[in-house]
Amino acid sequence: MMRNLRVAAVGAAALLALTACGSGSPTGEGATDAPAAGSESAAAGGELTPIEVGVIPIVDVAPIYLGVEQGIFEDHGLDVTLTLAQGGAAIVPAVQSGQMEFGFSNVTSLIIGRDAGLPLKIVATGPQTTGEAEDDFAHVMVSEDSDVTSLADLEGKRIAVNTLNNINDSVISEGMKQEGGDPESIEYVEMAFPDMVAQLEAGNVDAIGAVEPFVTLSEAGGAKRVYAQYAEPVPDLSIAAYFTTDQMIEQDPELVEAFTAAMKESQQYATDHPEEAKAVLPEYTSLEADVIEELTMPRFPQDHDVASLERIAELSLETGLIDEIPLTEDLIVQ
Repeated sequence: MMRNLRVAAVGAAALLALTACGSGSPTGEGATDAPAAGSESAAAGGELTPIEVGVIPIVDVAPIYLGVEQGIFEDHGLDVTLTLAQGGAAIVPAVQSGQMEFGFSNVTSLIIGRDAGLPLKIVATGPQTTGEAEDDFAHVMVSEDSDVTSLADLEGKRIAVNTLNNINDSVISEGMKQEGGDPESIEYVEMAFPDMVAQLEAGNVDAIGAVEPFVTLSEAGGAKRVYAQYAEPVPDLSIAAYFTTDQMIEQDPELVEAFTAAMKESQQYATDHPEEAKAVLPEYTSLEADVIEELTMPRFPQDHDVASLERIAELSLETGLIDEIPLTEDLIVQ
């Protein structure tokens, strides 16, 4: 039997707009001040342990919604509230303060946070590139009348990214370097994903670093794909992950293990049932059915791609986002 999906909204606008990993600002709404119940409570009399997970209204988190809907988390003794926020900037402080037990953020933000001394650690992997340049869920797009045909042609141009000094400009710059261009020549413009298509059409930027559904939406308006920034520069790029704090891992390892196991099953379920992964999107986004049908979904692996995470950390160091590469054991629960 399908379980009812409970969603706590952080701001009404978050339910209506798709936004980016790593963008947004702290809101505090929808979060609870109660500490996490011990996982032992789930074992007593079959009671479920309530947890709150901060997520972002993008295609990347479809597996956790499916996992709740399909009862996977209940099978692991967890009663999950999914709290929508605009980005990692809202989720990280909520998890760090104990208002939420777990959160979702892109891996670059978590690497930067760890380097800055935040006690955050990845417990379950999230979306991964498809690895196919022609069919990935992220692309650098140019306008229909642009003469740009490759990433190298964007040397010295203005490219919109959702957040400056984060995963998207890091991988685009790495791609530019691999293509023989000068990444220092790129002028990055910070812009929310939902605003990118109109700004590209207006000629205010030369290209946009788009993710689904904005790849599909911009293409419908005539825009062209020139580079797959997730699929091409780093093999099997891991884009985002679910995390918690060192304190949670130390104080309630059974709860963390239960969440991790449920996330792995949910990622596998989304992989095995791609149409259901798309069908769950209207539960927490405002996407229309025709857009959902056309868009490309990420891969949803069960296990961390450690090599990918280490490469992103290296790029973060090379671009000055961090002072030192975190130890793998400090970044990931394995």
